[in-house]
Amino acid sequence: MSVSATQLCITVQAQGLPRPADSWATSLIQSRNPAPPFPALVATAKSRLLASDWTTAGLLDANSTISFPANIASANVQQTRLSHNVYVQVLDIENLSKSRWEQVEELEAIERGEQTRGREIIRLPTGNDDNEVSDIGSTQATQALGATQIGGRQAAANAAAAKNWTHRLVIQDCKGQKVFGLELGRIDRISIGSTNIGEKALIKAGTSIARGTLLLEPTNCQFFGGKVEVWQKDWLEKRLGRLKEAAAVSDPQANARR
Repeated sequence: MSVSATQLCITVQAQGLPRPADSWATSLIQSRNPAPPFPALVATAKSRLLASDWTTAGLLDANSTISFPANIASANVQQTRLSHNVYVQVLDIENLSKSRWEQVEELEAIERGEQTRGREIIRLPTGNDDNEVSDIGSTQATQALGATQIGGRQAAANAAAAKNWTHRLVIQDCKGQKVFGLELGRIDRISIGSTNIGEKALIKAGTSIARGTLLLEPTNCQFFGGKVEVWQKDWLEKRLGRLKEAAAVSDPQANARR
């Protein structure tokens, strides 16, 4: 049974994402030959949407995509509330609770691929002598146990500290309008290393806006995941450079102490 573009768009929209444009859905369907089962097609559509720039012309259905109010970024508006749901993508994230050098170290760890906390891999030399192998095995077990204990304590400390973190985001609606989002109440889904650049979210109606900033809480936003690979790479490289420069200016001795 053939699948229509309208059927695909309605199904994607029913799963919480913005409705794709019919032309985009048609192109996706025609590119899959032979046609996959419908659930697989829906999964492909969702995956590609989450990895795309939502401001791209022809990607989303223009009639069902609502943007922020034109004056949302105005500092002259003391406080108001969002009157409708708005789909957005993340362009920047900053942990306001950490010093610049702490942020540098965090980003350098992410760059090295060390995003998982609380675990450590220990590599030891190997030998041919049976006694040496036995000693190495014993040492490896002891060190692994110690690393697990230290990692567990570090993970617990990080989790406790994370409860008090405050992040600031730069988010963009589907029409390209940008605004700050401030974490008013802790949202576990938001953190450097977890929240990707280009990640997609829904800001819900009723969200408070104060002096041009969205006040984000667990109840007024929903994150879908996703990432724009080029944005993520560019952000990581430039963010590290800006933080290092700013940290060196504010504390010239910090780099020497590292």
